Amino acid sequence: MNNHYKLPDGNVQISFSGGRTSAFMLHQILEANGDLPDRCQVMFSNTGREMPETLDFVQECASRWNVPIVWVEYDRPDGKAGYKVVNHNSCSMFGEPFEVLIRAKKYLPNIAARFCTTELKILPMKRYLTKQLGWKSWTACVGIRADEGRRIKHDSKDRWSYWYPLHDAGIARLDVSAFWKGQPFDLRLSNAAGSTPKGNCDFCFLKSESTLAAMAREHPDKAQWWMRMEEMTGATFRKGRDLNEFVDFVQRQQDWVFDEEGYFCQADDGECVG
Repeated sequence: MNNHYKLPDGNVQISFSGGRTSAFMLHQILEANGDLPDRCQVMFSNTGREMPETLDFVQECASRWNVPIVWVEYDRPDGKAGYKVVNHNSCSMFGEPFEVLIRAKKYLPNIAARFCTTELKILPMKRYLTKQLGWKSWTACVGIRADEGRRIKHDSKDRWSYWYPLHDAGIARLDVSAFWKGQPFDLRLSNAAGSTPKGNCDFCFLKSESTLAAMAREHPDKAQWWMRMEEMTGATFRKGRDLNEFVDFVQRQQDWVFDEEGYFCQADDGECVG
């Protein structure tokens, strides 16, 4: 048994992003601890812009592994930032929580102001734990691997401390990929050496240009919401990239732009933690 996955003392919140890495982490924690005690909550924050396959995967993990997963979404009851509890059947699928946030902020998240992860994922979970469960403090378990050390945060300056079992156990991307190859089910999104380009928000501005170009070609309908947000605010999610022009350009090109290495920027996997 790997002691890296043994639950620490006190309240523990396990963040499940809906991807393969965090699902692998949850599986290992269940293997090491058995049924989770009430002081441990597995949580998924839905932004409304996840791929349907992600939502199905979260539900399938809960069902197959017999583990309750609490689904929360950003909400603004009475005009104040809050949360609501949803499930696989009632969750938002067309960006509703994200749009509510943008309308309240009156500007778009961007590279310099990445408020979306905090507002849509981290804070709804915090509000649930403090307001619904009455937790005063807890350990936040986050699925960051050993090959993602640059993403590690040591001090939250809030009610929780961080726990990174995958990082501590030396788990890398290929380890996660190998695990899912041996499972009877998987996330039904492409898996390139453990990376899931279509994971997280579908047209996230942190994703590489090549990933967004592939999304624009394969799922142009999913770009419509993002283009509408840019039109509504008169701004862009990424400086110098009007999404309407970008999608139009991609759809007018032939396959050679995808086949020519380096035509689109390959940088950044666009992963966010929540």
